[in-house]
Amino acid sequence: MLISLCCFLVARCEPDPDAEVVESVEEGGDLGIVGEDVQDFGSGSFSPAPDVETVCVFPKNPSRIVVAGEESELLVGIKNDDIITGGSNINVIAIQASVHLPFNYHYLLQNLSAQAFNNASVPPSVQATFPYIFAVSKFLQSGAYDLVGTIVYEIDQNPYQSTFYNGTIEVTEAGGMFSVESVFLFCLGIALLGLLGFWIRGQIQNFSKKTKRAPKVEVGTGTIDALTDEWLQGTAYTQSVSSKIKKKK
Repeated sequence: MLISLCCFLVARCEPDPDAEVVESVEEGGDLGIVGEDVQDFGSGSFSPAPDVETVCVFPKNPSRIVVAGEESELLVGIKNDDIITGGSNINVIAIQASVHLPFNYHYLLQNLSAQAFNNASVPPSVQATFPYIFAVSKFLQSGAYDLVGTIVYEIDQNPYQSTFYNGTIEVTEAGGMFSVESVFLFCLGIALLGLLGFWIRGQIQNFSKKTKRAPKVEVGTGTIDALTDEWLQGTAYTQSVSSKIKKKK
């Protein structure tokens, strides 16, 4: 992956963030990367150059899920239209990004490291891509955040700055499914299922008690039968019944 850091990368600039970036090497190109201990270019005093096109691609992470404390990579594409720049080269100086709250853009959470470049020049009528590796703080809680990425460049020694990405990323903890929130939600779900089980068990017990009490309604049938026998005493029905009993004996 780091082989591309030693050469000049030329690629097609696609507006689709999930588009595949095809890299090719231009002869004579020299893309050098200076360390991260560089000047902060995020003062916002630079304006974007007119009609300079930029694009951002997450080559190995189309879902934009970033693990807190671990490195993530994105590619920044820039197009030099010689009609706009007047045949001048675009000298890429640095790429940087920052993390903000999604519901309050002005609330800055973290300034990510700036990646400076040496001799990163984009000739006229050429489209180029530059790598940017970043890592959000390992103390950042899981959730959605806004990532704002900018690329700083020069045209005829005039500095410019363009935003290549201003969108949402999903930050997850290094533990993945065993984060504190997931464990809490799991325990809460188990507790709710237990309460539901106890409630269902109580309803079944109450229903079974009611069904056991139902046969007691039959009390008094013996007296009714006795009255019926007394009413039928002396009739042909009682005589036939008594004769059957004697035969059985």
